[in-house]
Amino acid sequence: MNIKSIEVMRQSTRLKKPFKTALRTVYNAESVLVRIQADDGRIGWGEAPATIVITGDSLDSIHSAIVHTLTPLLIGKNLLAYEQILQEIHHSMIGSSSAKAAVDMAIYDLIAQYCGLPLYQFLGGYKDEIETDFTVSVNSPKEMGEDAIRYVQEGFNVLKIKVGKDDILEDIERIKEIRSCVGNGVKIRVDANQGWQVKDAIRTIRRMEDLGLDIELVEQPVKAHDIEGLKTVTNAVETPVMADESVFSPAQAFEVLKCRAADMINIKLMKSGGIYKAQIINHIAEEFGVECMVGSMIESRVAVTAAAHLAASKKNITRFDFDAPLMMLNDIVVGGVQYNGRMMTFPHEAGLGIRDVAHSQSIGVGS
Repeated sequence: MNIKSIEVMRQSTRLKKPFKTALRTVYNAESVLVRIQADDGRIGWGEAPATIVITGDSLDSIHSAIVHTLTPLLIGKNLLAYEQILQEIHHSMIGSSSAKAAVDMAIYDLIAQYCGLPLYQFLGGYKDEIETDFTVSVNSPKEMGEDAIRYVQEGFNVLKIKVGKDDILEDIERIKEIRSCVGNGVKIRVDANQGWQVKDAIRTIRRMEDLGLDIELVEQPVKAHDIEGLKTVTNAVETPVMADESVFSPAQAFEVLKCRAADMINIKLMKSGGIYKAQIINHIAEEFGVECMVGSMIESRVAVTAAAHLAASKKNITRFDFDAPLMMLNDIVVGGVQYNGRMMTFPHEAGLGIRDVAHSQSIGVGS
């Protein structure tokens, strides 16, 4: 089974409500789609959103990396030698983790199809359904409380609260308002997206602890490069701290885990460069006794389906952040992972189970 052609497309889907974090505000879910066809007719799908403030990847850079670097490398390659192919992808260029991720997931889609297994079973098959949280964008405390009530009424039991955009007192008010609105039966995760200084992070988390706000975890409280600062926060508070932007690669995961700078790790395919390296990060964390979450950027059900298959396949992946497709006005994917409220289930078809992706514009073809 050899790679016959690689087609690159773009899509843009309006969000129901702007997605706001300490780093950016997003109005449209824009991404590059990849369609890899094997010489036996099978089709594999992949996707990479532009998240330039996190990964450094724009739509143009993702497109260029796939068309000009990865396509010439991959055309004609035997997919059954996928270990070799994936190694070559990761050694083909520095960075461009999003482009690598899009191609990686399409390759895994094809390999699992060849084996006749849904991808989560091919990767390990630990679970056959998972529960996603839902994200509350950073706004005024009142608006965030109203949003939280709506998401709970829609059936979500875990809320991920974005903070870190203004001063720490405002962030505390945001969490107080949300907790008072949803009660004690809902889990609250706080994500600062690198928005706090070290001392402010410690002060804020301790204050939330003193107020009894019952925070499940705090994600990436300080700048991504500040591993020592992350460790200082982790050691100073009772609430578990999760590393996100601090960990792109297995090597970075090892450094964070070696010095116990975080209690958990958030794996994202756009950071790791796809499923291949994401599995290594999870295995390293598991050896250190550290659980992982798998999350996503603002992605359609193409990339989220791939990430969800990975997440369901592993015991050590215990938390799931896959709400992005639910934020979009239109669903461009036929097949793939399905939502029943907060619960996500997987198709019985082999691979990702994606049959087609609509409303896309072709911008480059390799053959």
